[in-house]
Amino acid sequence: MQLNAQSVKDSSFRIIMTGVHFCGQLPQNNLAERFGPNLSAGVDLFWKTKRNFLFGIEGSYFWSKNVREDVVASMKNSDGFITDNEGYPADLRTTERGWNFDAKVGMIIPKSGHNPNSGIFFTVGAGYMQHKVKLYDANQKIAAIKGDLAKGYDRLSGGFALTYFIGYQYLSNNRLANFSFGVEMYQGFTKSFRGFNYDTGLNDTQKRSDILVGLRFTWLLPLYKRAKDFYYY
Repeated sequence: MQLNAQSVKDSSFRIIMTGVHFCGQLPQNNLAERFGPNLSAGVDLFWKTKRNFLFGIEGSYFWSKNVREDVVASMKNSDGFITDNEGYPADLRTTERGWNFDAKVGMIIPKSGHNPNSGIFFTVGAGYMQHKVKLYDANQKIAAIKGDLAKGYDRLSGGFALTYFIGYQYLSNNRLANFSFGVEMYQGFTKSFRGFNYDTGLNDTQKRSDILVGLRFTWLLPLYKRAKDFYYY
């Protein structure tokens, strides 16, 4: 005869949680002057203690077609077009590309969920943020941005970043459906890595406050530490 000694439903466990997250974000402060709304995706690795403290790391990649700062304005003619080396209209596309990496700590608020391993939780963290304007010359016929010359226009910036999150974590009693969702914010204290912009002919030494605010959903794979789950009689 065997009796179940403990379960996810009634006991708090030490759990390693891996996850894949997706997010829609709105830039704020200096970042909003350069980019519009973007998407983000990444991976997480967290350790949940028996007392529901959280420790983890995560990395994200974010992107968008919404570039507000016209970094190639100096290349346009009076009709607003960019011409290639042969004098024809060029197919030049600008997009946003960026990434961040963070270490986080947090806590699940006791008795706020449907079982002791679930509930309202928050995290805070610190790490690194980087972003740039990616220039894509579809026909490879614009000499002004060929090779390393593109670096004079891409606004590559990066620096220390803080991150904040509050949401709800759901770990099902049967371990089949596990996810979290909530609101997150990244605040990057960044600066230009280029130092000089070809299009303006000016030095770029501004210290930036780049903020992203978004709604995030994470699909989790919890790896429960093996325990003596059964008594045998």
